[in-house]
Amino acid sequence: MLSTATKLQPVAAPTTLLNLDPFRAAAVHDDPYPWISAAGCLAPAALPALRRDFPALPRPGYHPVENFTPHGAFAALLAEIEAGVLDHAMAEKFGIDFPSLPRLVTVRQTSVAHEGRPHTDSASKVATLLLYMHHGWPSSEGCIRVLRRDSLTDFVAEMNPEEGNVFAFVRSDHYWHGHTPFVGERRVVQVTWLRDAAELVRKKRRGRLAWRLKGLFLRSNQKR
Repeated sequence: MLSTATKLQPVAAPTTLLNLDPFRAAAVHDDPYPWISAAGCLAPAALPALRRDFPALPRPGYHPVENFTPHGAFAALLAEIEAGVLDHAMAEKFGIDFPSLPRLVTVRQTSVAHEGRPHTDSASKVATLLLYMHHGWPSSEGCIRVLRRDSLTDFVAEMNPEEGNVFAFVRSDHYWHGHTPFVGERRVVQVTWLRDAAELVRKKRRGRLAWRLKGLFLRSNQKR
């Protein structure tokens, strides 16, 4: 299997694709758990190339970057994330040593109807950052919500997937979140920090299996 470093193939692009000034300036909210939202976290000059080079991932779900071959400006963005710039920004905001934690980067292009239901993530996760990348979000649906409980109607804030929007939060047993149902293209890069390296290996292995199974399902449907 090719490593992430081998598969990323950055080409000429702005020196910095991420613009983390809005993130660093954003308030850390604590109702009902620690979270941050910020807009404009991608450099404006980089947006056309990032739109062009976002990968074609028709299979639903989040896919580890090892499952496909990023190219162009999108590969450069992933390389920037893998270099640790988000680790340090998260550490500044939440006071956790993110640079020392294993990091999993996954990418979504397609949402289906059953996704987005209220949930809390497993205890293997320390925190998650969602970087949205959809140009001109077309719907009032598909917006991430900070929930007080297992209900999409009991929320304290929401954010749509417009490019450059970021939503980040620290995991706890009551950090309910989800998004209203949406079917179609919904571009997201998800960065998750995990408690140990063994969990990172397990999640990547599971991601490869899911990639293969979803590919078989798509090919089966195309033959019908």
